[in-house]
Amino acid sequence: MMKENLIKIYEQSFRDNRELPALTDYFKGETFSYFGMAEQIARLHLLFKAAGVKAGTKIALVGRNNPHWVMAFMAAITHGAVIVPILQDFSANDIHHIINHSEAEVLFAGDQVWDVIETEKIHAVRAAFSLTDYKCIYERHGSSVGKFCREWDRRFRAKYKNGFTVADISYPEVPNDRVIEINYTSGTTGFTKGVMLTVNNLTANVVYMVSEKVHIRGSRVVAFLPFAHAYGCTVDMLLPLAAGSHITMLGRMPSPKVLLEAMAEVKPRVVVSVPLILEKIYRKQILPTLDKGAMKMAVRIPLIDKTVYSAIRKKLLDAFGGEILEVVIGGAPLNREVEEFLVKIRFPITVGYGMTECGPLISYSQWDSFKAGSCGRVLPGIMEARIDSPDPQNTPGEIVVRGENVMKGYYKNEKATAEVLGKDGWLRTGDMGTIDPDGTLYIRGRSKAMLLGANGQNVYPEEIESKLNNMSCVMESLVVERDGRIVALVVPDYEQADAMGVRSADLPGIMEDNLRQLNEQLAAYERVAAVILYPTEFEKTPKKSIKRYLYNV
Repeated sequence: MMKENLIKIYEQSFRDNRELPALTDYFKGETFSYFGMAEQIARLHLLFKAAGVKAGTKIALVGRNNPHWVMAFMAAITHGAVIVPILQDFSANDIHHIINHSEAEVLFAGDQVWDVIETEKIHAVRAAFSLTDYKCIYERHGSSVGKFCREWDRRFRAKYKNGFTVADISYPEVPNDRVIEINYTSGTTGFTKGVMLTVNNLTANVVYMVSEKVHIRGSRVVAFLPFAHAYGCTVDMLLPLAAGSHITMLGRMPSPKVLLEAMAEVKPRVVVSVPLILEKIYRKQILPTLDKGAMKMAVRIPLIDKTVYSAIRKKLLDAFGGEILEVVIGGAPLNREVEEFLVKIRFPITVGYGMTECGPLISYSQWDSFKAGSCGRVLPGIMEARIDSPDPQNTPGEIVVRGENVMKGYYKNEKATAEVLGKDGWLRTGDMGTIDPDGTLYIRGRSKAMLLGANGQNVYPEEIESKLNNMSCVMESLVVERDGRIVALVVPDYEQADAMGVRSADLPGIMEDNLRQLNEQLAAYERVAAVILYPTEFEKTPKKSIKRYLYNV
């Protein structure tokens, strides 16, 4: 158990950083200082009291990232309630199910999400509020919340007769062993479970990253990963607010063009991303430059290649705002070719590893000690890991972890909890990997995605896809087993094809060439039998991992 406590960390941070900007909506230009945020949280605490919210009451939160989303989240946990963040990309049926399964009594919803919610299907909710302005948009018959909202300003002035002050930033004791968040997973297996995270789980995540100085007082953050997902929530929201950083929110996952424009304006210290963004930048901006005649020759000449790579590195750093110290990749493996290139040019990239069940961090290394191909070191002093393999350093096995970050279990699902979490605290991750003696982890793939080759060897489709995705006219791919054969489903990159003057009728021939080149790089038991063109992009989770289970037929 950690000696620090998350709620008290925020109490101190909001006081110490009261004059600094805390939250900005990039497109609306709306900004709250740390003091302004604390004042809004105090107003929400009055609302909670009127709505009968007590310690342990579930509060559901669904909508795009914005300052009101963050303040509702922080108000809930500093009140001792249990926050239930829900990804706005979930279907209406899933949102209804999560609200009901979690037994949420209060709901905060974005206006667009509220339009698809049917109040007769959210049985326990007593009141709902807009994430635009906290207006009461629903109250169950007999509730007096609407009346309170009409008197909200007067009630606030009556409580703080001399005005709200720094001394009023004071939150109740919430023990470290208490569940404070239920985060419903959105993984690639198609089954949603409510992960119960304690104050201790989130405290350990935040304390470790603060100690690594990922963010510091006054640093700037461009946040575009959904806060309703554990990765974006911890690294782009909980950590910066503990450190005294300024978070600028883009609302949802932007195009690379919009993201680069925002970073040029905000000039962030650290960027937290999923692989898809960097891979798109690499394919659309870097590769075309490297393939030009003069450049193609220059990178083959010693000394000159270093000058070229240095220029590309500077151009990339400038594109990320010019003050970037590190780009942290998580949520899914980074394409190996992209990673190797970025490491070669000394771009400050690192890859971390985690899962919702650990809130989410399991391993991380700062970029200058990052080992290429790995996902960092298991968090020292916080987490420990083992590989279920007779030779953990060389033979992949399931990654099993234990430590401060490991969840309490799945909400109202003892069977699923028992399947992954032993009584000794070891959590089965479902990921296959190896580990170095110094604790550096290497991921090979999901155990459920693993295929068997013709002679029984394990085949990791993600590794094959990583190679195929960098080949001509390939936007994305999925390696699956069909009728006892390993085949690749490929979504063509029509934009690249048009730029190359390639007709649709020529794509099958290009894919045959890709298949030949691919199989030359693979062991005999890994070789792909055929490439099948797929007409539309694969369906993905909010962190942009392909929902593999939809295509394993």
